[in-house]
Amino acid sequence: MPADNEAPSGGNRKAAASARGAARLMAVQALYQIEIRGGTADATVMEFLEHRTEIVDEDGDEKIRLEADKELFVDLVRGVVREKTNIETVLDSLLDGGGTAERLEPLLRAIMKAGIFELQTRSDIPAKVVISEYVHLTDAFFDSREPGLVNAVLDRLARVLREDEVSNKDTAGDGAGH
Repeated sequence: MPADNEAPSGGNRKAAASARGAARLMAVQALYQIEIRGGTADATVMEFLEHRTEIVDEDGDEKIRLEADKELFVDLVRGVVREKTNIETVLDSLLDGGGTAERLEPLLRAIMKAGIFELQTRSDIPAKVVISEYVHLTDAFFDSREPGLVNAVLDRLARVLREDEVSNKDTAGDGAGH
């Protein structure tokens, strides 16, 4: 997070981070929809961009427009769908106790697939930020062990894919780098 005395460009970084967070939320929702209802990545992307860019506030009173990073949103949805087999193989290898991706709740599976794809393909976004964002997103939907599972899975992958970024001394899901 930018320091309080940072130059005005810090606000632009914060807005960009917020737009990326909105893109991740929308991507996870789109991937969940594709898994539950079927449909193509392209049709689902178009539906979300045209009709699903608003959420209801916590009180249920007001709609809030998501200002999402559309490029990241499209990249995540199309990429996860395109690389589904590879991503599921990676996810299966990262789960403890012989678990498989198919045994996970569909929303949790969508979160992990998006996180795996982003770690694999978006080296422009620091691994710690990717992990923290998906843990935070998981925490918004689940109350139990799921955020810890997402943290563990994405941290394991980051240590393999981006070992230069993530040292053994670091705590991957600590929220650093926002």
